Amino acid sequence: MDIAIPANEPERLEALASYAILDTLPEIGFDEITELAAQICDCPAALISFVDPSRQWMKAKYGLPPDLCECPREISICQATICNNDILYVPDLVSDQRFNTSPLVTTGLQLRFYCGVPLITQDGYALGTLCVIDFKSRELSFEQREALRRLSRQTMVHLELRRQLLERNEMLRQLEKARDRAVAEKSESERLLLNILPPSIAAELKASERVRPRFFDSATVIFIDFTGFTRIVEMMEPASVIDQLDQHFTRFDDIIAKHRLEKLKTIGDAYLAVGGVPESNRSHPMDAALCALQILDHLSKLNRQREKLRLPPWLARIGINTGPVIAGVVGKHKFTYDIWGNTVNVAERVEAAGVPGRISISETTWQHIKGRFETEARGAVEVKHKGLVNMYFLDRIKPEYSSDPAGLAPNERFWK
Repeated sequence: MDIAIPANEPERLEALASYAILDTLPEIGFDEITELAAQICDCPAALISFVDPSRQWMKAKYGLPPDLCECPREISICQATICNNDILYVPDLVSDQRFNTSPLVTTGLQLRFYCGVPLITQDGYALGTLCVIDFKSRELSFEQREALRRLSRQTMVHLELRRQLLERNEMLRQLEKARDRAVAEKSESERLLLNILPPSIAAELKASERVRPRFFDSATVIFIDFTGFTRIVEMMEPASVIDQLDQHFTRFDDIIAKHRLEKLKTIGDAYLAVGGVPESNRSHPMDAALCALQILDHLSKLNRQREKLRLPPWLARIGINTGPVIAGVVGKHKFTYDIWGNTVNVAERVEAAGVPGRISISETTWQHIKGRFETEARGAVEVKHKGLVNMYFLDRIKPEYSSDPAGLAPNERFWK
């Protein structure tokens, strides 16, 4: 049996692949068409099949063994149908010289009758066939053959709808993936925004695309600045310096967050935070004092270890001041939540006039915390651009309000 190949075979195979039909599970719509074709033509068997480079694969069949799902292309009678691009009607295969030597006729199924209609796309590609077969020779009326044509067109309509459904599902899948990516990107953006801005400020920025400056009549500002930093830099590799500074600031972040303060920024080796902003509360002077004590304790423990290794200490001055501030967001592409006002300036000056390894507080802060903390008066200290400013050293929590001997942790009485 001579095998003909369609002139547009590469394009035909590409079109066939676009329907994603090969090797798919049975579908009732195609099964019903084959059953109807067999009934209309009064034939014992019918099938819908598609021809790929090497085989004829059966998508649906009626009256054939369940395990029969394909045959080699070189013995396929439907191969001739897709080359003919029209109905192929062979009442007696044994008498037809084109097919009488086919193994499908001489052995195996021993077919005697065949009538097939190509399944042709709108672009003119014959993908496969709808055919009826018999094991004895027979005739079909004109009406039966025309009915088979109409069923082939219905098969193509069903195939097109199936492809459109697959494309729609794929589009929905891609949209779902895009939505998931968008949700993930939004979550990541929100996470990054929360790393930069306090939650309430981030929410306001998202809701109105701007943040109104807000006045706080009472807030506590804490400045931390490492002294002798230049010496440390000179003795260490830059990467090691940055790594250690990051470890310190990360620990500061944890302590600050624990006591409801808001980290604002770091400038070189300096660290700035505020209490009572952006959420107002009455305990911010106490919170800032507790933070300062725990930060100083962290550095003290670290420096004892460094001393054993004969490494230079990380010494810090800490300055605290309480008073009114203005808070808001600056920047359009890179946001910064910051505070302004004389309170901030005084806090910085108190830190600058401090002593390494100790906490300096302004008189205003002292007035708020003196009942709960042990302090040491420094007297009036000359401050740049501010003249004489009364300052105190913050030493510890008073024993009666402390839950530990070092006076770092408050007990229940502390908050009453």
